Amino acid sequence: MIRRIVLRKLDSVEAQLGESVDYLRFVVRTSLRAFFKFAKILPLAQYRRVLPKDAYHVAVIASSLDADCGACAQIGINAASSAGVSSEVIRAVIEQRPDDLPADLADVYRFTLAVVRSTEEHDRLREPIRTRYGDEGLIELAFAMAACRVFPVTKRALGYATSCRGFRFRTPGS
Repeated sequence: MIRRIVLRKLDSVEAQLGESVDYLRFVVRTSLRAFFKFAKILPLAQYRRVLPKDAYHVAVIASSLDADCGACAQIGINAASSAGVSSEVIRAVIEQRPDDLPADLADVYRFTLAVVRSTEEHDRLREPIRTRYGDEGLIELAFAMAACRVFPVTKRALGYATSCRGFRFRTPGS
């Protein structure tokens, strides 16, 4: 009974996200307990209190793209568009053109990639982020980056990942 309700709810989640959640259906059908444990990541993945929406979504899209998960990146793109992030900002992130972003968002983009790629630049790039958004904003960026990695890794391990290579992103106005 509970399994059927959860599967039905996943249908509506899938429609809202605009991408398949078949990997979650697999988890539900295999272990309802595992699904409920995994679902606990969602509040962390969506946590944003002080960070401006544009900064949050730039980090989410950049982190998802770097994780090489086309479907996850598309979900981030859809969410950014729904939240009112401009199509110009979204396209600049997808096309890896940080110089076309406003300075504050370019800093978020570069910091995100430095962190998720574990380059030495993240130490240098952290302070402008902390100065602009405060410690709480820095924490929210860290959570966004980290949570974005959970989904592609889970999907890849379960055999449900869609690589970004050859993935055609749908952006607002395209």
